[in-house]
Amino acid sequence: MVSRDDVLRARENLAGRLPRTPMLASRQLGARLKCELFQRTGSFKSRGALNRMSSLTAEEKARGVITISAGNHAQAVAFAAAEERVDALVVMWQGASAQKLEATRGYGAAVDLEAGDTIEAFDRLRQLMDETGRALVHPHNDPGVVAGAGTVGLEIEEDAPDADVVLVGVGGGGLIAGVTAAIGDRVRIVAVEPETSCAFHAAVAAGHPVQVEPKSIADGLNAPQLGDLPFELCRHLERVLVSEEEIEKAFRFLYARANLACEPAGAAAAAALLAGKVEAARPVVVVSGGNVAAETAAAILARP
Repeated sequence: MVSRDDVLRARENLAGRLPRTPMLASRQLGARLKCELFQRTGSFKSRGALNRMSSLTAEEKARGVITISAGNHAQAVAFAAAEERVDALVVMWQGASAQKLEATRGYGAAVDLEAGDTIEAFDRLRQLMDETGRALVHPHNDPGVVAGAGTVGLEIEEDAPDADVVLVGVGGGGLIAGVTAAIGDRVRIVAVEPETSCAFHAAVAAGHPVQVEPKSIADGLNAPQLGDLPFELCRHLERVLVSEEEIEKAFRFLYARANLACEPAGAAAAAALLAGKVEAARPVVVVSGGNVAAETAAAILARP
């Protein structure tokens, strides 16, 4: 498990290495927005990746690291590996965002694209781990990654001490697990998932994480399975589902009213509030993910 103390240690470890992201107020939404899209590599993922990478032993660093991601964690691991001068291999899959693929390679990581989809990609990951002996930096099932992500929660607590709810978009669960470890005993936390990518809901229904077939436009939340660690930390939380149309509406709202060029995954938590699915007086919405392809943004913005 991951505790608040682990998150506090992660903050000390990351001090001076990553920026503190701003908290902006939106009168139209009636919420404060924790703008993780302004973090290095465009999402909260850099926090967890750098925390985990900096804790590797000399022997692990010599072997190099490996991870799997649709894009945001891929970029974060590539960035963190470059910071720590570690060789990185990232397993992605065919159809992944070209922009995120290019950015991952731009940070210096090698990318494996043999898999046709997310399910095949996890099989490919296990194969490459056996073949290469690289250390795994899991996107959402690693205590160091989760603790690093939890530093978002510490900043929310300090910048919005009167918040009565924090809304977090959920894919594999790393962010909400970290936020829960950091401040879950102090504030209400609501998990928001796309209707077409609901690994958290499926895990709670089954009593354990199970595989789903994620198909949301919010590709940053398209995890095929919730992590075991996030499940144990967060299974008790409130959960809300939002439709693809509600995500797109929130995306357009954040672009037009908050001037935030987020990706669809970054708009999911705001979608729950806009759709009236969460009642709160002083909500904080985490907006994470600023890596949207121009053609995706243009298509969403063009729709009424």
